[in-house]
Amino acid sequence: MERRSFLKSAVAAGVGVAAVGATLAQSSTLDNQAQGGSRPMSPDMLYRELGKTGEKVSAIGLGGYHLGKQDDPQESIRLIRSAIDRGITFMDNCWDYNDGLSEVRMGQALRDGYRSKVFLMTKMDGRTKDSYNKQLEQSLGRLQTDVIDLVQFHEVIRMEDPDRIFAEGGAIEAAVAARKAGKIRYIGFTGHKDPYVHLRMLEVAEKHGFHFDTVQMPINVMDAHFRSFGKQVVPVCAQRGIAVLAMKTFGDNFILKSNTVTPIEALHYSLNQPVSVVITGIDSTTVLEQALEAVKTFKPMSDAETASLLERTKDAASDGKYELFKTSSHFDGTAHNPSYLG
Repeated sequence: MERRSFLKSAVAAGVGVAAVGATLAQSSTLDNQAQGGSRPMSPDMLYRELGKTGEKVSAIGLGGYHLGKQDDPQESIRLIRSAIDRGITFMDNCWDYNDGLSEVRMGQALRDGYRSKVFLMTKMDGRTKDSYNKQLEQSLGRLQTDVIDLVQFHEVIRMEDPDRIFAEGGAIEAAVAARKAGKIRYIGFTGHKDPYVHLRMLEVAEKHGFHFDTVQMPINVMDAHFRSFGKQVVPVCAQRGIAVLAMKTFGDNFILKSNTVTPIEALHYSLNQPVSVVITGIDSTTVLEQALEAVKTFKPMSDAETASLLERTKDAASDGKYELFKTSSHFDGTAHNPSYLG
């Protein structure tokens, strides 16, 4: 507690379409507040259940990486608060984003009563108990909070990552202890490389009698055609009551550069999947408005509409060249910085 106080003062993110549609239909403010706790809900935003946690969160999540890119920190703060004021409650972040700057700015933005309005998530790179604990204390300080709603093991992209996390003295011990101590509420993991790594993480967790609350993965218009998380991992999560957090809707704009889909179509496709949240990078007011417009205009897609969109992206998606997070090291922060793992 004393360390967190010091850090705070030092720094002055197998269900079908019909089922998704049924969830989205329950959009009254009264119902949203009843299921989402004390966080205020906007009638202009969609809210979904977060697996079996009992939480209800915005269907759009504010990606943390892009929030450390603005030259003026006040611009980042205004963007975060604007998103919250417009109904976005799910905040994404990570211990290593922009060398911690993303968490610092989010922590500053969540002052003045904004912390109670959001479901706050961040991620830890550490694979050992010691490295996880050190990173968690830093994140608590940067985010200026005593409790983080969801902490996920970041970049589970290697087949050995599950073994390291669940080994004796591994990061899972630190996460469980932090949850017991009230520093974190829920535990999940993320990854973007290959669905088999996700499946192995779930298998190792099951062997240890551990249930993940969330799993974050790429869900986009090209994923269905190449090493598909949607086809291979989502059904397992649905069976086990694990909330799916979607990311890489645009693949850092590489998917949009294929000229096969518009930003709104890409967001609609991801929103149409059986996911709790679509986490998307928002670095400007223009991009924020785009995400809000996608929510406003979203309607559950028919099977024919989905098939048509997937047919349009099939050829471009066939070899993964637009999903660089699967086929290159471009997005692998822990590969470029192995010391983060501990």
